[in-house]
Amino acid sequence: MTELWNWRIDRVPPVEVYPALAEALGRVVMPLAVADPARLPTYAVICDVWEAPGEFGTIVDCYGVPDRLSEEAGIAALARLLGCHCLLRDDTLDAGRHLLVGPDGTIRPVHFDLTETDDGEELSNQRLCTLDNPGCRGWSRCHRSRWAPDSVIPALAAA
Repeated sequence: MTELWNWRIDRVPPVEVYPALAEALGRVVMPLAVADPARLPTYAVICDVWEAPGEFGTIVDCYGVPDRLSEEAGIAALARLLGCHCLLRDDTLDAGRHLLVGPDGTIRPVHFDLTETDDGEELSNQRLCTLDNPGCRGWSRCHRSRWAPDSVIPALAAA
């Protein structure tokens, strides 16, 4: 269990996330709070889901994810099953830049304002990563990403 996937979902109760995640990944999903490492099947995914303040306040951490499935394909399947938007971090290391995955499977880069709170990182003020925004032009981190500003990519092409 070396890989960690960390996603955010647009306000879905944790009780709904676990079964949808199991279907999306094609694996048994065990909540972190009850997972006993000595009794876990080798194919199980351990998952922690909790609520945080702000936009996309349902946070999902997955440990021991399948090697055969890309993270983008996994989150696109989850967004489709839940019928809502999900977020994952992009590849720029910009804390405010994420990839927005729609229920239709499209992936597009977006930015958020971040505020540190006692309850964790709070996202607000969602906006598209676009060349219309001066912060996304020129030598910005946005251009170092495989998810260029203004890109809209179907999930199957992104995987």
